This record gives sequence, C-alpha cells and structure tokens, in this order.
Amino acid sequence: MSKTKSTKSFEEKLKRLEQISEMLESGEVQLEESISLFEEGIKLSKECLTILENAELKITQLKKEVSNKSTDEGEDE
Repeated sequence: MSKTKSTKSFEEKLKRLEQISEMLESGEVQLEESISLFEEGIKLSKECLTILENAELKITQLKKEVSNKSTDEGEDE
C-alpha cells in the first residue's frame, strides 16, 4: 500500500468509505473485488475512528486548559 493512502485527510477517507459502501450495495461488483473493497473499508473505518478519537481527546484537553485558565484568572482577582 502506498504512503499517500495514510496521509489522506479524514474527509478524503470518509468520502472513499462512502464510495466503497455504494459500490458494495450496488451488487454490481464481483466477489473477489467485493472482498478487497470490504477490507479497504474496514481499514478506512478504523483509521477514521482513530482520527475521531484523537480529535475528541484534543478537544477535551483544550476544554480543560480553558477551564483551568478561567479558574486561575478568577483567583487573581
């Protein structure tokens, strides 16, 4: 697998996942290609989930920082 696949943005991965889903749901794909697409879809869904989990962690950390700064500023008064 090429390195460019892993550097795709979340939106690009999600779009590809939607394409795969449509292709599989169409029923017009041969069995072997369906399996390959399914594997790619699973990989992409795991990557998207990891990206979302990391984003959630970052947001939680930022909220804590803002909350701590607000508390610290309140104590200075």
